Amino acid sequence: MGKKGIETLVGGFVLLGIVGLVFLSLQAANLTSFFEQRNTYELQARFDNIGGLKPRAPVRSAGVTVGRVTSIRLDPKTFEGVVTMAIDTGVKFPRDSSAKILTSGLLGDQYVGIEPGGDDADFKPGERIAQTQGAVVLENLIGQFLFSRAAESGSGGSGSGSGGASRP
Repeated sequence: MGKKGIETLVGGFVLLGIVGLVFLSLQAANLTSFFEQRNTYELQARFDNIGGLKPRAPVRSAGVTVGRVTSIRLDPKTFEGVVTMAIDTGVKFPRDSSAKILTSGLLGDQYVGIEPGGDDADFKPGERIAQTQGAVVLENLIGQFLFSRAAESGSGGSGSGSGGASRP
């Protein structure tokens, strides 16, 4: 094998490595959906707080990805986050289903979780999920915990009695 053959082989390995890195970066950024065409229908949901939810975030039900978040916008009248989702046409949710913004793991990415209801009628394309629960913000939970601990320690030390028996 001559020098040109070795250079061609090394070039092929480098090219294969670059293709692998591009594939991994697309997977990590949830951009692989650009390459696959799925039949979907749209649903909307309004949330008080969307946390760190981003477009192209997964929509899951029972842990299975059933769609993607297509857009997020702020309603200027109600100041709620309006999340538009593309749901696979093979998955139909009852009209009393609820949507929550959940987190993968303790500090992972956020996604929309849909919990199916029991209604006989299903959502039609473009309808809105009425029952929603916004994201739980870790900083708010820590602040509430610290505030409640400070309130407990402030009221627990005084007014607990005189320490001895009182006589008339």
